[in-house]
Amino acid sequence: MCDTIAVVQQDRVLFAKNSDRDPNEAQILDWQPRQEYPAGTTLRCTWIEIPQVRTTHAVLLSRPFWIWGAEMGANEHGVVIGNEAVFTRATYAKTGLTGMDLLRLALERAADAQSAADVIVGLLETHGQGGGCGHEHRRFTYHNSFLIADPTRAIVLDTAGRSWATQDVRGVRSISNVLSISGFAERHSDRVKTWAGAGRLRRSRTECLAQQVSKPAELAAILRDHGEGRACPHFSFFHGGLTAPCVHAGGLIASSQTTGSWISELSPAGVRHWATGTAAPCVSLFKPVAVNEPIDVGAPTDRFDETSLWWRGEQVHRRIIGNPGGFLPRLALERLPLECSWFADPPDSKEAFRLAAQMNERWIEAAASQGPVVDSRPWFVRGYWRKRNARAGFPNAGRRPQARVLAPTA
Repeated sequence: MCDTIAVVQQDRVLFAKNSDRDPNEAQILDWQPRQEYPAGTTLRCTWIEIPQVRTTHAVLLSRPFWIWGAEMGANEHGVVIGNEAVFTRATYAKTGLTGMDLLRLALERAADAQSAADVIVGLLETHGQGGGCGHEHRRFTYHNSFLIADPTRAIVLDTAGRSWATQDVRGVRSISNVLSISGFAERHSDRVKTWAGAGRLRRSRTECLAQQVSKPAELAAILRDHGEGRACPHFSFFHGGLTAPCVHAGGLIASSQTTGSWISELSPAGVRHWATGTAAPCVSLFKPVAVNEPIDVGAPTDRFDETSLWWRGEQVHRRIIGNPGGFLPRLALERLPLECSWFADPPDSKEAFRLAAQMNERWIEAAASQGPVVDSRPWFVRGYWRKRNARAGFPNAGRRPQARVLAPTA
């Protein structure tokens, strides 16, 4: 499950997204350069092959490690897109383009928001959407909603099978795991599955909070939100932590974890992006990233790997989230001045990632030095995470793996 926000102001557009996936489904920051292809070239997406275009734009993607497409990303022209799983009464195809495939294809092929929407619609009508989208459950599938933005506008695109509707954003708009364009939603929404995804609760929360947003740093606070009056995650037996934007896994019916987060500031004068590259924004740093500045973040999978940025973040997240009350305030206080400086005047990416890696190593050491702590989460959440940690080969909390500071690519 996921949440995406756009704030359209007079001179710029602000954009933010949390990507919620299975807890061990590492999400990688993936830089792809502008490329040229011979006529007649084909392209293999996640499940199907389609004709390739002659030229693709440079992109920066945040994508699940095993999928060709992406949950969110930006291209060299200042277009950004986030997608959401939505549940409809339309037929679910056994194969086709996934919503993440459609997102990446639009970024690679479009130079503005309207063109990106047109690309998605054209591909949807030609190839359809379908195929498994889940990591733990590969047959799990859904339809998609998109929030597309460029420096001058934002567009919501809802889909149900090969049907679609668009709506221009005026002011503040968020999308979640629920069709949200009036008329289209009433005709196509699956009420039971939509309820299970708790998207209406989160969409109401994010859209309300975004009314007060005037700068990118304030979007970070929304993506880290655990619900009104809550400093730490709250868990429902059915939905886990799906009732708040900063999602933590552990529910009986729906159990997603925020595995990556993104913020953009888009204006005709220039664009800026920040991404965590790690799960759980409440224990992560938003680092400045750029489409033309690749960084070596490792190559994570669903197995613990201390050489990757994503799993190094889990060394903090999984050590403290069982009882975060004592550690989260300390982490947030240390993070605040550095992150504020990055939002106000971002350094180049390699310097930011170097400083972030050093801070993460301090957090790992501090979390490990706490020793065993009482896990205050409900029993069903504790059981859920024991299984995921075992599947990932996640080390015992007392172990201190060798530090590694991530370096820029050559």
